[in-house]
Amino acid sequence: MSDRPDSPDRFSEEKQTYSVRGDGSAPDLEAGVAAIRNVLKTLPQRPGVYRMTDIRGDVLYVGKARSLRNRVTNYTQVTRLPKRLSRMVAQTRGLTVVTTNTEAEALLLEAQLIKRFRPAYNVLLRDDKSFPFILLREDHAFPRVQLHRGARRAKGQYFGPFAGAGAVRKTLTALQKLFLLRSCTDSFFANRTRPCLLHQIKRCSAPCVDRISKEDYAELVADASDFLGGRSTKVQQKLGAQMTAAAEAMDFESAAIMRDRLKSLTFIQGTQSINAEGVDDADVFALACKQGHIGIQAFFIRGGQNWGHRAFFPTHTAEVPEDEVLTSFMMQFYEEVPPPRLVLIDRVLPEAELVTEALGEKAGRKVVLKVPQRGEQKRLLAQATRNAVEALDRRLAEGATQNRLLKEVADLFELEAVPNRIEIYDNSHIMGTNMVGGMVVAGPEGFRNGQYRKFNIKRPETAPGDDFAMMREVLERRFARLEREDPDRRSGEWPDLLLIDGGKGQVSAVFKTLEEMGVHDVPVVGISKGPDRNAGREHFHLPDGRESMLPPGSPVLFYLQRLRDEAHRYAIGAHRTKRAAAFVASPLDDVPGIGPARKKALLMHFGTAKSVRGAGLEDLQRAPGISAAMARLIYDYFHPSG
Repeated sequence: MSDRPDSPDRFSEEKQTYSVRGDGSAPDLEAGVAAIRNVLKTLPQRPGVYRMTDIRGDVLYVGKARSLRNRVTNYTQVTRLPKRLSRMVAQTRGLTVVTTNTEAEALLLEAQLIKRFRPAYNVLLRDDKSFPFILLREDHAFPRVQLHRGARRAKGQYFGPFAGAGAVRKTLTALQKLFLLRSCTDSFFANRTRPCLLHQIKRCSAPCVDRISKEDYAELVADASDFLGGRSTKVQQKLGAQMTAAAEAMDFESAAIMRDRLKSLTFIQGTQSINAEGVDDADVFALACKQGHIGIQAFFIRGGQNWGHRAFFPTHTAEVPEDEVLTSFMMQFYEEVPPPRLVLIDRVLPEAELVTEALGEKAGRKVVLKVPQRGEQKRLLAQATRNAVEALDRRLAEGATQNRLLKEVADLFELEAVPNRIEIYDNSHIMGTNMVGGMVVAGPEGFRNGQYRKFNIKRPETAPGDDFAMMREVLERRFARLEREDPDRRSGEWPDLLLIDGGKGQVSAVFKTLEEMGVHDVPVVGISKGPDRNAGREHFHLPDGRESMLPPGSPVLFYLQRLRDEAHRYAIGAHRTKRAAAFVASPLDDVPGIGPARKKALLMHFGTAKSVRGAGLEDLQRAPGISAAMARLIYDYFHPSG
């Protein structure tokens, strides 16, 4: 649990930096060592963080050091470096350093920079999606309880992290049943004249229409805070006493309400408990390693309640010691999530004291890093370890299946190698309006959601509804950017296969577009529905005119259908978003100098944008917040000939 808003970044590039550039453009171990040696003489014997960069300035590696000079010197002793770091040094052409006051500060800054730059040679926390919290707001007379993601800037109490939104929603439903707190927005709350459905089904106390006093509602908020903070026994005792008092006063209706709330609380305690007596607020991490792959299982316990668990599979872990993987994972994890008072891990870390100091500095209080040896904490860690092994086994089994599918795709379309990056394209529009192109990306690990892209069709020469021209614009913009940013094709951003939602004509147009751009080695395949547009009878089209079909029930067919359907879903979603934005657009949006405040003032005064357009100069001047000069500007915009 945390009730502190996010603080701004503790570190910035304003600290003292050093940099140097080499001349080589290709991987060259001697050039890399020379670039590092050139900057060694300027490095201080102080803690800090260093960034290795390549010839283009892209960050290859972020590291921290107690003594920058001593640590960076190690990279010049190439015979002692593992292969992974030798490859990194061979690509290094620049070095940037930020000094810090302590090594703990350096460790925190290192995690921050890794999350920002995502270097190719650092262990990376792949699941970078923000964790959900429950926010009990404190900026309203009747506080709202809600799911929250992202920066914690709003005033209130934050409870979490939860493993996923599902766990949050279950808890929010429980809070509604138990404490009848509102979950509606402030604007919805302010405009109610009668209770909503949640009040009818006994999930809200209807403070919007004064069905409960501020004092009684504040008491419910305090009870909810106690419950989320792990003091559920206190809440249970209070509800029991209230039920007894109501029964003795012959108020059986109130007693029945308290009885139902007490039953709900008992049920929730039974479903959320993880039987971890003596464990109040803690995170539990266990690591499993098999066949060169690493999985980390995390349990989140707050107030003795299980707030979910999640498996993580960090990347770039080859040739990296397991202890270093776990340390790097934890620091990146806690870059976003506030550390609890207790962190249980399955091994002793070489830098345990430094990690503890850094986490304590991050949390603003003492944090204990512990490897339990007996008792309930040991049992809890064993459970996490078992889950880590099982999750990694499932991951490897799924990966093996995925690899087999990709190999069959390569055989089916006669690719030179198994594709590592497949890009799938689709367009969406309604009668030529709000035209959008969508690109989704898939690889051996599944869909890469963070690399999806949408393309708003905006060229004047692209005729409305011309699917061929739309696809041409999308691909020209996509590959022009690739040629500009990665001409040597070293980033892994170039596709090994283009899958197009379309038939022979679309494939021919795409192939011609790529040829005109000088892209001759990216395979293109079209997928179209067969007779009567029946799913399962898809035709696959190659640029040379060949067509093929797969038997119904084929695993490869199902896989390719999933890729096509995901691109279709993404393109339609982007189109709907654009269409919704266009629906609420106003002619006032295009008037220079009209921002949200003036737009609102004009609409409140005149009623509609059409009335603003037809208003006279004197009428415009009477609108609140509209000066004579602004009124003239608005009038001239709508009456250019006047």
